[in-house]
Amino acid sequence: MSATPPASNNSAPKARVPKPKWLRVKLPTGEAYREVRNIVSEHKLHTICESGHCPNMGECWGEGTATFMILGNICTRSCGFCNVSTGKPLEADPFEPGRVANSVKLMGVKHAVITSVDRDDLADGGAEIWAQTVRAIRHQSPGTTLETLIPDFAGKWDNLQKIIQVAPEVVSHNLETVRRLTKGVRIQAKYDRSLEVLKRLGDAGLRTKSGVMLGLGETFDEVVETMEDLRSVNCQVVTLGQYLQPTPKHLPVAEFVHPDTFAELDEIGQKMGFRHVESGPLVRSSYHAEKHVL
Repeated sequence: MSATPPASNNSAPKARVPKPKWLRVKLPTGEAYREVRNIVSEHKLHTICESGHCPNMGECWGEGTATFMILGNICTRSCGFCNVSTGKPLEADPFEPGRVANSVKLMGVKHAVITSVDRDDLADGGAEIWAQTVRAIRHQSPGTTLETLIPDFAGKWDNLQKIIQVAPEVVSHNLETVRRLTKGVRIQAKYDRSLEVLKRLGDAGLRTKSGVMLGLGETFDEVVETMEDLRSVNCQVVTLGQYLQPTPKHLPVAEFVHPDTFAELDEIGQKMGFRHVESGPLVRSSYHAEKHVL
């Protein structure tokens, strides 16, 4: 990863770079994982851990953490890194909060991470379903802590207020990439709007978190600048992980960032004052999420 941007942003197709050995994933193991695996299979439960083929699923399930996606599986946005389908979503399901809460209870989840597609088709961006889901989980599993990985609600702050009112232990909103690359990576999103989301959450007294993918063509200095931007709005937790191309139709991997670079960024983040820094090739947004409430 260089310190200066490339001379050209030419988007011509590039040959796929073979994955380095440090991205090899071990198969999930452990008694706690197997117990959760059996419950998920028996009750036909859905987690984003499985559908997203998360490399850390075994470790997270073993720690009692799982991630659930709400508001359907069709997104109104078309981010170049994401493998979720884009199109016209189905109507929001008013019974979904109860089903998710039941899944959390059946799985014995200690820390639940809730995420969603973007629902720009809904007047409230799905905020009411979000709030109902948090309340339903707390009702059925009062000992379970919560992280909500939320969209930007298109900058409609009344909708964000519904998240603030239910006060999850951690509220996450991902910048995903550096300022220079945002338009190409998060086509309908805005870098400064995402910072504003995090600022408003922090100003309301909530613990905030954000994630950034590396390997999309950013420079080392741009990553550091992004981390500084996050600290400027008092973001307290940051995750840094390697971008992996879901299919050939998605944005190509520009670079497989070496673990030593992730380690250096971890050290820089600690010195900046982040409460938690998760930095490594296989790190994903919800990695070690159960520790981020502490």
